[in-house]
Amino acid sequence: MKVAVIGCTHAGTAAIVNTAKLYPEAEITVYERNDNISFLSCGIALYVGGMVKDPQGLFYSSPAQLAELGVKTNMRHEVIAVDTESKTLRARNLENGTEFEDTFDKLIVTTGSWPVVPKFEGIELENILLSKNFNHSNTIIEKSKQANNIVVVGAGYIGVELVEAFQLNGKQVTLIDAEERILSKYLDAEYTDKIEQSLSDHGITLALNQKVTKFVGEGKVSTVVTDRGEYKADLVILCIGFRPNTELLKGQVDMLGNGAIIVDEYMRTSKPDVFAAGDSCAVFYNPTREHAYIPLATNAVRMGTLVARNLVAPTVKYMGTQGTSGIKIYEDNIAGTGMTEASAKEAGIDAEAVMITDNYRPEFMPTHEPVMLKVVYEKDTRRILGAQIMSKVDLTQSINTISVCIQNGMKMEELAFVDFFFQPHYNKPWNFLNSAGLAALPEVPARETVTV
Repeated sequence: MKVAVIGCTHAGTAAIVNTAKLYPEAEITVYERNDNISFLSCGIALYVGGMVKDPQGLFYSSPAQLAELGVKTNMRHEVIAVDTESKTLRARNLENGTEFEDTFDKLIVTTGSWPVVPKFEGIELENILLSKNFNHSNTIIEKSKQANNIVVVGAGYIGVELVEAFQLNGKQVTLIDAEERILSKYLDAEYTDKIEQSLSDHGITLALNQKVTKFVGEGKVSTVVTDRGEYKADLVILCIGFRPNTELLKGQVDMLGNGAIIVDEYMRTSKPDVFAAGDSCAVFYNPTREHAYIPLATNAVRMGTLVARNLVAPTVKYMGTQGTSGIKIYEDNIAGTGMTEASAKEAGIDAEAVMITDNYRPEFMPTHEPVMLKVVYEKDTRRILGAQIMSKVDLTQSINTISVCIQNGMKMEELAFVDFFFQPHYNKPWNFLNSAGLAALPEVPARETVTV
């Protein structure tokens, strides 16, 4: 069996390693256009902020390790064309420009995503950078040494983590986003209000509900202009979002409108023997029971592993995703899964939510910090759709529990009475997850009075 793999980050590495172990007789050839593989891009802010001293720890594989498994890895090779009908591909060696063709029995497409870069006026100026791969992170670190005023455009996870890292490094930082709230895709206003206050308290300028119109400077960027103001900038990092890298298969396999490849529960595309995984794909989103684009490393490694398991025959089904994620901002531990109340309403779902604030363990303990938990559910069915948590204590693993509840289609009354242990060091007799379920219980109808 001849297997070709295009792209080698999270999904690609998982697919390659597992394919090599499951099918040691397979001839596996990898095409990767970068000079490194398996970089954990979610660690960029930690690297930039200095918490991660040795960047090699952000890599979990290498061409040498793959070679030990019998895999041939073509680094700095870009696949420029794929024909899924004839099962051929054309690749270019980026070092010397030579091109050649290859064939495959099975094709694994793990081409990932690339940052969205709008065509702003002045985008060609120096010191306007992206934050996606290892080379980007090294450039950011080097350039930031000489920068005092740093502007980050985009208030998603990466943008927020970067402004914190730059602020801790003593920089003057501005965060710009077109939305009214930071992290609006992940959290409701009850949480983002508190996070925004924390960022402001640490001296970070928030320029929200503003759209960048242009960059100004002579050779190097010096000012970011929005539709509501101007901001000094020695360095600009664009963190606006990502789009799937799927031009190679355009018109050959089924895709969402944004180009994300649609795969079935066995990671198969609409073409036989062509599989896909990771940020190049749409995923089955359990809260809405529809395909959606949710580029997360966790989704990627699961999907890549499933590709290998299902490469020869459909064996293990994908259970879908809740888009579960977490972030630490200064002293706050935050996590979310599934839909926010806002996103549920945007999707046309009649949703309700319960919000509780409680001390996570008994008040007789020496410390008993409060936890904020919000659970969103469908009004009619009472099916759990999502949840968010925030506390100074790390209670984020509780969101993984809610993720399982969503995956299994559980209802609020079931959450109320789930069996959780009690131990005063860790929680109360009613775990705060139980308490959220209890708070959402419907009223019991009044008993009729019978007159004799």
